[in-house]
Amino acid sequence: MNSFLNVFERYSWEEVKTSIYAKTEADVRIALTKKKRDLEDFKALISPSAVPFLEEMARLSRELTLKRFGNTIQMFVPMYLSNECQNICTYCGFSLDNPMRRTTLTEKQIEKEIQVIKSYGYDHILLVTGEANKTVGVDYFEKAIKQIRPHFANISMEVQPLDQDEYEKLLPLGIHGVLVYQETYHEENYKFHHPKGKKSNFEYRLDTPDRLGRAGVHKIGLGVLIGLEDWRTDSFFNALHLDYLEKTYWKTKYSVSFPRLRPYAGKEPKVDMSDRELVQLICAYRIFNEELELTISTRESEKFRNNIIKLGITTVSAGSKTDPGGYASNTDALEQFEISDERTPQEVASMIKDQGYEVVWKDWDQAL
Repeated sequence: MNSFLNVFERYSWEEVKTSIYAKTEADVRIALTKKKRDLEDFKALISPSAVPFLEEMARLSRELTLKRFGNTIQMFVPMYLSNECQNICTYCGFSLDNPMRRTTLTEKQIEKEIQVIKSYGYDHILLVTGEANKTVGVDYFEKAIKQIRPHFANISMEVQPLDQDEYEKLLPLGIHGVLVYQETYHEENYKFHHPKGKKSNFEYRLDTPDRLGRAGVHKIGLGVLIGLEDWRTDSFFNALHLDYLEKTYWKTKYSVSFPRLRPYAGKEPKVDMSDRELVQLICAYRIFNEELELTISTRESEKFRNNIIKLGITTVSAGSKTDPGGYASNTDALEQFEISDERTPQEVASMIKDQGYEVVWKDWDQAL
């Protein structure tokens, strides 16, 4: 049976890190002149040696994005169904050891959220929960999806990793895509960041995209939580994972997100990443993979999101609430993380249109 774990085990974190930081400006120039780039080129494009080439990378990234996606930006919004969680994670507001009021939306509360979100114009929704199998397991997801599906053209999920047969139960109900972030590919430190709960099983989480691929999901979303470990090394392993998946499950579409760790309850990121470095990473992914959907969320500031629109991003969220029931009412449930860009969906849509782009309110049709 196919498994990325077999590929992953052939690589050493420290050796990959050393290789990235050893890349030269000559390596970057070669990567920029190629028609098709490989993983070694990706290393060069995310290396410190690529910093002097940022403007050239940005121009190329914009050119490649327009070629593949045209003047369109897709918009989506997350709906948080629950902040129940059985994991302890050092960086998350939903962590089991964080004293907070836990909330799981009822059918009536979900209906209220639907009404508000639809009033914004959205037709693409991302369902999000903490990781609590007993409270928000497959049975809960089945009921929620059946309730939500008539109102939205496309539904994606970002919930706890499930078994293959569980994904196979949910996909026919209308699930279009599933997002699952490894958080960090540094196996030893992964255990430090996830000391308790099912999420502490590094290999099970690493195998999740394989289970999704075998189940036949239309789109898989990948990413690392930027701020836990060296972002360059983590990003290489994420690109390695993407490369493997595209070759193994070639009928599936893929997206990558760039969540920079936001503070919660006074806790700060372990590793800083500057705005220029995030631009570099986004452009590197686009130059490496022209077909990839690239997403930026409301974790980022208004100014940054305004400027990144033309440099490779294809998908943005807007008006996000990261607490269950947050759209329909002011809850006292703790948010998963702090929002930075607090503009309304209409304000973000106007910004996108002002830059000459068409706003797409739903995900791409599966038939296309």
